[in-house]
Amino acid sequence: MTTIQLSERVQRVKPSATIAVSSLAREMRAAGRDVLSLSAGEPDFNTPEHVRAAAVEAMESGDTRYTAADGTPALKQAISRKFARENGLDYEPARITVGAGAKQVLYNICAAVLNPGDEAIVLAPYWVSYPDIVKLCDGTPVVVSAGLEAGYKVTPDQVEAAITERTRLIFFNTPNNPTGVSFSRSELEALGEVLSPHERILAVSDDIYEHIYWGDDPWLTPAQVWTDMRDRIITVNGVSKAYAMTGWRIGYAGAHVELVNAMRKLCSQSTSNPCSISQAAAAAALEGDQSILATMRDAFHERYEYMYGAVNALPGMRCAPAQGAFYVFADAREAIRAKGLDNDTEMAELILSEAEVALVPGAAFGAEGHLRFSFACGIDDLEEAVRRLRKFLA
Repeated sequence: MTTIQLSERVQRVKPSATIAVSSLAREMRAAGRDVLSLSAGEPDFNTPEHVRAAAVEAMESGDTRYTAADGTPALKQAISRKFARENGLDYEPARITVGAGAKQVLYNICAAVLNPGDEAIVLAPYWVSYPDIVKLCDGTPVVVSAGLEAGYKVTPDQVEAAITERTRLIFFNTPNNPTGVSFSRSELEALGEVLSPHERILAVSDDIYEHIYWGDDPWLTPAQVWTDMRDRIITVNGVSKAYAMTGWRIGYAGAHVELVNAMRKLCSQSTSNPCSISQAAAAAALEGDQSILATMRDAFHERYEYMYGAVNALPGMRCAPAQGAFYVFADAREAIRAKGLDNDTEMAELILSEAEVALVPGAAFGAEGHLRFSFACGIDDLEEAVRRLRKFLA
């Protein structure tokens, strides 16, 4: 039997846990199981009609050929105007890069910046792919954690203690996946004071949930606050969550022109351009009717209000308040102990098997003992999932 020798690089990473759980739930449904999936991180709304129409027009007009490796001029102009209009940021088109989803953009950042042994600070709970992307690019993730009692927000002192002479990147994600918490201006200012003197460190701000935010204070991206280090900030965003376009695979970033040029080089030798049709649709999303932003935000906020109370009322579950995204993140350690289990992975597996509800274990987000509930589905499904979980935990 032939044995394929795999690279150390691919062996040091794990498959995405969120994708794995969602795939398993689909397989169980296909086999006839009545599984409710609260695992997927994608809106259950359809892509807006005018965006779909722009894609059809692009196809019919022959816009089906190669584009520039990191985005069409039209899309870059639309992104530049979005940054100026919504964030007050001056990212001219030469400072913008487009990729096949924000995940590819994040990968390109790490590939362009990290050398073997370089470190990237990852604030936990974190989106599942940050540490593994760093590892794929021969870097070392340095995880800095905050728990429920701290509102899942690390302190400036924790960040300062994690910085070494090898630190090159730090990842921010606000509103956060999986917790839904968001940093305030004062909290960002305090973190910026720590980072500002360290000129070798670049800050990656993942703003993908920018428009799914209902906090009392205005939402801010770090580049709006850390004005003295804007050239060291990479502002990452995309159309997936805001415009219900997860499958269209368009992400983008504004950054220093030298880094953008390096990322373009990577695109030219890896993916080439993102889908030309998707780029036309993304430009229409950014430039056209923006009413879907409020419609989706209000719907997710309403679901959050239900899920926050319902999950907190489940035996052995505790949640911190969230200001955005579409997740409730529960400290489930008491419930895990009550079931006689050892960890959250076992708990998620048992819930899927017995209650037929798919959740993602907190270990995937660097927060052992937790469970992530996605409420990117209808309220009827959410109520039924809670009913099943209440019965399971009784």
